[in-house]
Amino acid sequence: MALLELRNVEVSFSGFRAIAGLNLSINQGELRCLVGPNGAGKTTALDVICGKAKVARGEVRYRDRDIGGFEEYRIARLGVGRKFQVPSVFKELTVRENLRVALCDPHGVFANLFRRDSGETAERLEMLAKLVGLADELDRPACWLSHGQTQWLEIALLLAQNADLILMDEPTAGMTGAETHRTAELFNQLKGKHTLVVVEHDMSFVREIGGVISVMHQGRMLAEGTISEIEQNAEVKRAYLGSGGISNA
Repeated sequence: MALLELRNVEVSFSGFRAIAGLNLSINQGELRCLVGPNGAGKTTALDVICGKAKVARGEVRYRDRDIGGFEEYRIARLGVGRKFQVPSVFKELTVRENLRVALCDPHGVFANLFRRDSGETAERLEMLAKLVGLADELDRPACWLSHGQTQWLEIALLLAQNADLILMDEPTAGMTGAETHRTAELFNQLKGKHTLVVVEHDMSFVREIGGVISVMHQGRMLAEGTISEIEQNAEVKRAYLGSGGISNA
C-alpha cells in the first residue's frame, strides 16, 4: 500500500486551476523527484500534501487516510514535515540549541531550550548533527552558518521531529557545487528510512539522487519513470527538457 496518494486532486486560486486532476502515488521509503517547467504546479502539490493549500476536489491520502481537509498542524503531527525554499531556523540560537528545541517535548520553545539534556537526548542530538555534517558546528550560532549548512540544519530539525514523510522545495537553490553534492549524499542516506518528495530544477542533482521522477505540466502528471525513461519521453521533451535532455533542462 502506498504511503501517500493524490487522487484526481484539483486546486484553484481565484478561478485559476493550479492543479487539474493530479494523480500521484509514493511508497514508504521512496525518494521521489517532482520536476517540470515553472507554473507546472509542483510547489502547489507540496502545499496540498502539508495542508497549506486546500483541495477543491479529489483526495489526499496519507497512510490510507484522507487528510485533504486537515489543518497544517494536524498533518505535521501525523509525521509530515515540510522544508520550504527559505530555511526557517532560529538564527539567534546555536546549532545545538536549535536541535534541542526540535527534539524536546511540546512544552514551549523556552522551557525546552533551558532544560537539561538527558544522556539519550544529547546522544541523538550529536547523531543528527553528524548525519547532516554539522558535528563541528554545534556551538556556532545558526546565523554564522553558510547557506548550505543552514539548509542541512533545517533538514535535521525535521528529522528531530520524527518526520516520516519529508517534503522539500528546491533544497539545493543557492548552494555551491560541493554543498549540492553533499546534499545528494545526505538524501541517499535518508531514503529507505524516510520518504522524500523533492521539487527540484537542478537536473544534475536529480540525476545524482536517482529514483523515480514525476514530471508535471499544467497542473497534471505528464510522465513518470527513471531518468533514462524520462529523457526518452517525447512529450516530456516537448514540454520541458528540449533536445538536450536532463543535463540541459
